[in-house]
Amino acid sequence: MRREPRPAEALTAWQHPFLNVFRHFRVDEWKRSAKQGDVAVVTDKTLKGAVYRIRGSVSAANYIQLPKSSTQSLGLTGRYLYVLFRPLPSKHFVIHLDVSSKDNQVIRVSFSNLFKEFKSTATWLQFPLVLEARTPQRDLVGLAPSGARWTCLQLDLQDVLLVYLNRCYGHLKSIRLCASLLVRNLYTSDLCFEPAISGAQWAKLPVTPMPREMAFPVPKGESWHDRYIHVRFPSESLKVPSKPIEKSCSPPEAVLLGPGPQPLPCPVASSKPVRFSVSPVVQTPSPTAQSGRAALAPRPFPEVSLSQERSDASNADGPGFHSLEPWAQLEASDIHTAAAGTHVLTHESAEVPVARTGSCEGFLPDPVLRLKGVIGFGGHGTRQALWTPDGAAVVYPCHAVIVVLLVDTGEQRFFLGHTDKVSALALDGSSSLLASAQARAPSVMRLWDFQTGRCLCLFRSPMHVVCSLSFSDSGALLCGVGKDHHGRTMVVAWGTGQVGLGGEVVVLAKAHTDFDVQAFRVTFFDETRMASCGQGSVRLWRLRGGVLRSCPVDLGEHHALQFTDLAFKQARDGCPEPSAAMLFVCSRSGHILEIDCQRMVVRHARRLLPTRTPGGPHPQKQTFSSGPGIAISSLSVSPAMCAVGSEDGFLRLWPLDFSSVLLEAEHEGPVSSVCVSPDGLRVLSATSSGHLGFLDTLSRVYHMLARSHTAPVLALAMEQRRGQLATVSQDRTVRIWDLATLQQLYDFTSSEDAPCAVTFHPTRPTFFCGFSSGAVRSFSLEAAEVLVEHTCHRGAVTGLTATPDGRLLFSSCSQGSLAQYSCADPQWHVLRVAADMVCPDAPASPSALAVSRDGRLLAFVGPSRCTVTVMGSASLDELLRVDIGTLDLASSRLDSAMAVCFGPAALGHLLVSTSSNRVVVLDAVSGRIIRESTVFQLPGVHPEPCPSLTLSEDARFLLIAAGRTIKVWDYATQASPGPQVYIGHSEPVQAVAFSPDQQQVLSAGDAVFLWDVLAPTESDQSFPGAPPACKTGPGAGPLEDAASRASELPRQQVPKPCQASPPRLGVCARPPEGGDGTLSPSDEEGPCEESCDPEGLGQASGPPVLTEEEAGRAGDGAWAAAVGSWGLALPPRSPGQPREQWRAGQGRWCRCRGLRTVGARDTRNSGAPRTTYLASCKAFTPARVSCSPHSAKGTCPPPASGGWLRLKAVVGYSGNGRANMVWRPDTGFFAYTCGRLVVVEDLHSGAQQHWSGHSAEISTLALSHSAQVLASASGRSSTTAHCQIRVWDVSGGLCQHLIFPHSTTVLALAFSPDDRLLVTLGDHDGRTLALWGTATYDLVSSTRLPEPVHGVAFNPWDAGELTCVGQGTVTFWLLQQRGADISLQVRREPVPEAVGAGELTSLCYGAPPLLYCGTSSGQVCVWDTRAGRCFLSWEADDGGIGLLLFSGSRLVSGSSTGRLRLWAVGAVSELRCKGSGARSSSVFMEHELVLDGAVVSASFDDSVDMGVVGTTAGTLWFVSWAEGTSTRLISGHRSKVNEVVFSPGESHCATCSEDGSVRVWALASMELVIQFQVLNQSCLCLAWSPPCCGRPEQQRLAAGYGDGSLRIFSVSRTAMELKMHPHPVALTTVAFSTDGQTVLSGDKDGLVAVSHPCTGTTFRVLSDHQGAPISTICVTCKECEDLGVEGTDLWLAASGDQRVSVWASDWLRNHCELVDWLSFPMPATTETQGHLPPSLAAFCPWDGALLMYVGPGVYKEVIIYNLCQKQVVEKIPLPFFAMSLSLSPGTHLLAVGFAECMLRLVDCAMGTAQDFAGHDNAVHLCRFTPSARLLFTAARNEILVWEVPGL
Repeated sequence: MRREPRPAEALTAWQHPFLNVFRHFRVDEWKRSAKQGDVAVVTDKTLKGAVYRIRGSVSAANYIQLPKSSTQSLGLTGRYLYVLFRPLPSKHFVIHLDVSSKDNQVIRVSFSNLFKEFKSTATWLQFPLVLEARTPQRDLVGLAPSGARWTCLQLDLQDVLLVYLNRCYGHLKSIRLCASLLVRNLYTSDLCFEPAISGAQWAKLPVTPMPREMAFPVPKGESWHDRYIHVRFPSESLKVPSKPIEKSCSPPEAVLLGPGPQPLPCPVASSKPVRFSVSPVVQTPSPTAQSGRAALAPRPFPEVSLSQERSDASNADGPGFHSLEPWAQLEASDIHTAAAGTHVLTHESAEVPVARTGSCEGFLPDPVLRLKGVIGFGGHGTRQALWTPDGAAVVYPCHAVIVVLLVDTGEQRFFLGHTDKVSALALDGSSSLLASAQARAPSVMRLWDFQTGRCLCLFRSPMHVVCSLSFSDSGALLCGVGKDHHGRTMVVAWGTGQVGLGGEVVVLAKAHTDFDVQAFRVTFFDETRMASCGQGSVRLWRLRGGVLRSCPVDLGEHHALQFTDLAFKQARDGCPEPSAAMLFVCSRSGHILEIDCQRMVVRHARRLLPTRTPGGPHPQKQTFSSGPGIAISSLSVSPAMCAVGSEDGFLRLWPLDFSSVLLEAEHEGPVSSVCVSPDGLRVLSATSSGHLGFLDTLSRVYHMLARSHTAPVLALAMEQRRGQLATVSQDRTVRIWDLATLQQLYDFTSSEDAPCAVTFHPTRPTFFCGFSSGAVRSFSLEAAEVLVEHTCHRGAVTGLTATPDGRLLFSSCSQGSLAQYSCADPQWHVLRVAADMVCPDAPASPSALAVSRDGRLLAFVGPSRCTVTVMGSASLDELLRVDIGTLDLASSRLDSAMAVCFGPAALGHLLVSTSSNRVVVLDAVSGRIIRESTVFQLPGVHPEPCPSLTLSEDARFLLIAAGRTIKVWDYATQASPGPQVYIGHSEPVQAVAFSPDQQQVLSAGDAVFLWDVLAPTESDQSFPGAPPACKTGPGAGPLEDAASRASELPRQQVPKPCQASPPRLGVCARPPEGGDGTLSPSDEEGPCEESCDPEGLGQASGPPVLTEEEAGRAGDGAWAAAVGSWGLALPPRSPGQPREQWRAGQGRWCRCRGLRTVGARDTRNSGAPRTTYLASCKAFTPARVSCSPHSAKGTCPPPASGGWLRLKAVVGYSGNGRANMVWRPDTGFFAYTCGRLVVVEDLHSGAQQHWSGHSAEISTLALSHSAQVLASASGRSSTTAHCQIRVWDVSGGLCQHLIFPHSTTVLALAFSPDDRLLVTLGDHDGRTLALWGTATYDLVSSTRLPEPVHGVAFNPWDAGELTCVGQGTVTFWLLQQRGADISLQVRREPVPEAVGAGELTSLCYGAPPLLYCGTSSGQVCVWDTRAGRCFLSWEADDGGIGLLLFSGSRLVSGSSTGRLRLWAVGAVSELRCKGSGARSSSVFMEHELVLDGAVVSASFDDSVDMGVVGTTAGTLWFVSWAEGTSTRLISGHRSKVNEVVFSPGESHCATCSEDGSVRVWALASMELVIQFQVLNQSCLCLAWSPPCCGRPEQQRLAAGYGDGSLRIFSVSRTAMELKMHPHPVALTTVAFSTDGQTVLSGDKDGLVAVSHPCTGTTFRVLSDHQGAPISTICVTCKECEDLGVEGTDLWLAASGDQRVSVWASDWLRNHCELVDWLSFPMPATTETQGHLPPSLAAFCPWDGALLMYVGPGVYKEVIIYNLCQKQVVEKIPLPFFAMSLSLSPGTHLLAVGFAECMLRLVDCAMGTAQDFAGHDNAVHLCRFTPSARLLFTAARNEILVWEVPGL
């Protein structure tokens, strides 16, 4: 049965199987088609028939066009277009196709041998169709060869649009064939025809032959390929069989373009086997081809299946770049081969056009960069800035980019596509169309859909240069003024009414004028009328009958004025009549003329003069010519006032009668443009110095929107901690910007000395700048002044860089000198200056000098252009010199180096860009070429040399500045597929750089562009050449544990210790002879030369943090990082890939300034007082006095593991303790304290055991040497007079003994080497030393010490000796046992004066008989325990040494500054033997890490290669010296936890704290996932958006802070979306509405604000509770009809005055109604633990009519109130006043926390209750999860997670 065609098929059925276009449209009649110029019908001898000949010297003037009018459409839907043509010899030709997509976007596709390269915009694709003659010296782009043949050009229009623009093909709209060529016909079809296969061959092959009507005639005995050419573009998806093709293979003399990419990005096509890069290249025979290319001929080409080059276009996922080859591929019909080239992709969403070369599989996603922000304004001029009709945004150009800036939020969006600076802008009255023109002739204009950012139309202006554009109010008329190619002024009017409907722009009229035109406007009252002004003329224009006419206004005596701008006055009543409008014109002499447009006469003439004359006390009225007026450059008129901008830098607001100035604002430069907003409340102004801002007339405040350099930017530098950017420019300024807000912070200007290079100091608020005079100056960001200046260079500074630790600075100059500076202190000084080191006359470049990321190496180009030199950064000894000129074997000239950069230290790569457009990767140590000793040349490198390149820290992306583009390579891929290319700059890019967090890219040239890096973290990404990282196991969710991704992130598995030490890598495994890096006792102080990582002395990176600095920063600066799939772009790291650049055993010999023998008195610091540090680092002080549960009743609650709750997890570590963590790597036992709990955790699985029993916070732990017994000690509680020591059985987790040794807190515990004794040390108040026998734990001996003691340790080599250290003395104790009695003999030794003042704070034993002691002043001193003397000391740190550990020949020191250092002390024993005559050069520091707080506990393995370290920040770190890394194991808040909230899917929870952080945790593992940090502020409340507000990836957090601000954080993007200030004081609570579209917040003054989280506007403030802080806001979804009110939400607010208000609201309708008001009585005194109990209320989840309340009342109880009955229905008694309240959503359970450290769980259905202990402070927070399976409780900064059994 025959299928009936569907309607859509029936409409196009007439075009099947193919359509003869010329015949269908009757070209010979020229009714439906058009011809222009020399077009004739001739007879062709080859085809033996009539063809059309199109010729002429100008292609655009000689053409055939179908259809006749541009407003018509061909409507041809065939996928393939066949063009049968032959180029005329030695001529150019052009083929234009207008193709419409399915979304009605018209794209012009052009092919020509005029084009030199491929170009792409959103609406235009230009392909070079190159005709190649077979000559040895051939020009691939140019005239057609003399032997050009007839060609069948087969275009796959569907693939062209899909591959290049990601659009779906709709139909072919029009065709234009331009001179010079012969054309036989055009055909369209949905079938892919094969022209070279005959009918007989077709019967045996699965292909479709060319129809006879379309086929070229082939004489018998000849081959089709010998006579004709078939060009298929892009490459066909069919796989042509090889058998028939083999018969027509080319002879050996065929020209091969080589297997690699060609210099020109153009496709190649031929009837012979060729390789091509992008565009068609057609070969023609040449007699010299054989001899010229004989060597390349035998090289075979593999056949490539075309089905593999392109996937099915009907993929279910839709078209995308990953399934199609994203570059043009054009093939020969006999052999189908392809090589990648370079093409630009323009995305529909107005993103940055991105060009890619080759396969882009290495880039995820594609594109990998997205433009986020632009720093800059103007470019071609600063007069183009205008308001949107709604007044919410400002539109302005930034060179080639058009920016739309929302003035309230600072958000930017962009219009991208121009390739040169934008010279004119215009926006219609409805914000529908935006018109723009670019400056360079011939001027290209674009029309944009303003709402979507899509380019609707691109066309060339008849004018050579467009100076001004103006839209009519409706957008149907666009007028432009410019210059033609003769320099005459020209006015053009275009019709744009049909553009939005798919039509085109039509030229309505053109006119030339001899009068000068400076401004041109279309009137608002009549779209056919315009006005212009210029030198000596004001003219009124009119468009009528397709003609533009003008007539002058009679200016009378003002005819000689130079007019600069004009504006129409709109009537107040909106009357559209011409008589209702007046025209205001301003002049450079200060005149403002008011012109009657109807009568064309000057009604009023006023002149604005300076307010006061020199020396005159009062204003003096001047005559018309009595003095100079105010030079007015721009004006704008509203119904009530006139805004005037003048060259004296003032913006003035006048009434329309100009009687007096209403407001004025002074700018830093001449005002070039002013524009009043449509509502008349804001006045936009721009200055010639690059400033853009607006004056708010109501508040009389001027707001700066954008600042800009006025000349190209030369270099940039970034600072990590403050989030700042520094730029230097040819405008002789150095500017500091805030990266978060893109606002300028500082501006340093030098009128005589031009800045050339800039870099930040890594650790101090200082930056360095090099100048053209050769001076290098340091600037303070705090004082905004010059600190130090050095002038050691004779030429301009060309390079400037600092080591990552900030101790050394290097600079180079144009005369070839290299300088080294010491920056260890703010008064930095010159160390060395070396002449003739750097290549002279090299241009200034950010990549002229490069320091390795571990700070050890320095690289630069020099001493010649052909060499690259690598030096040791500290000694400046030459280590390597590479001759780049020897590498360019294919060139006749020597290659030269342009820029250098180092890769990550783990790779050891040095990257060099060269003048031959290569990037060579070298081994930084040996100089060998990486990757099999061949030159690593990246394909498709831009032909212009690159001045800057950089490699990301994870070695994944290589970033290069190439001309006006930015190129990104997948560096990790061995066979590089080619780059992505990003455009947008209108001038060459001078510098590119990754941000410190690697999440953004900055590029600088004409402006500064900020790009987001869109690549997510990949679990299989690793450094090239490094061992692969372990992959995470299955089941990892969207926020899985990221231990395998970065060492500083939460761990999933800790590396197991190995028996042998790992191999020590590097070239500095032992001290070099001569002690270059050491210091003898007589050496002078010098800079430290230890190895440092890029983040500053091996500083361990914290968890992913978004930090905002409140002090000293403009705006809301923020930077973010995340873990897992939520945005952290860090690769996984195997044990061989350190995140921080510290190699095992690569000890850098340290110049220890204080390292000396004590025997000789060092007088270098005599007379200068040393800083004395208190020994508080060893004291344990509880955060607050702990309370005992049930202290009033004296009863103990049930154990935490019994009954209704089971303790599941503890979040946090007590950083307040000392030595309160133990780890045994041989057994894997790991324990630490959190509050009054001992937490035993399996490091591999994360499972926890909790040992409870202490009544106060635990202060310290000690593990026996057999690892069978653990002792824990705590302080006193309110119910006990002594502290507790509990002795635990490690295997069973049971407490075996409980002893009460001291009346004060136990400071330290230690087991003897034989585990027979336990020593305990009381704190500074008790000063008691006690010995206990471990058999029965009876007291053996006890003594009171005369002074505070900070540490005690047993001698590991002698169980009868122990030592104490304290204030100024070392006490040696000798244990003597007589029978059962043990006596103590004591020997006290004072600390020598040479060690310096201070207390001894830590100790550990070394090799016998050595004892190492740390001091509060940062020194380590070594004692001979046998002789009782101190013989050596050195300055080990700047802060007090709180921890020392020794093993083998290595010493670990931890200080109050957070520094953890590893020392090699193997030769200290030798110093003891040699006495004062021994040299101390063998003591050196191997490694260093900087953690997040003072070091308070540590445990290492026997080789000291790995260990666990605890800090006062509440963090436990796993440290590996072999890898130089620190991995976060346990993390908690530093301060009080204020709120816990949960994600809708219960996969994550979030906490906020008074330390200003908001942390997101994975609920299953309680691993830290994201951290948002605001500095100098407390985060007091938190809310998670409900599930109905959007998809999971749109989840947001609302956080309230102490300064009254409310911040909205995006969890998926790990960024702050919005900051608003709804309150003047601190927020106390926040909640989302049930739909997530509204945020309710309360403050401590009792105000409740209702705000929009998307816009930041506060639309309602409720003051009913004013006077008392809001403690709770609870929102529930409930229909309120049963309560007698309307609304979709029911919510309550409880305040501290025991009042609760209940409200019904529907925020979408702005409705809010009070439902009920509750007041509860309060007795006179109800304080609990010194604080008033809070008033808390919540809706009952199991009964919507009930409300529960707790607070300070007459009785301790829970009050249950019924909203429907309006009365209290039940009261539940409590033992104490409640501090926290939570109701279970799934059961009738009620959780209440008390200040007495107790948690009560109440079953409301059964009327029973159970109490639980575990916290050591008031339980101020308890929260059930949405599923009610878990309960979170918080006391101070510790969080306990309880499991509710049975759910």
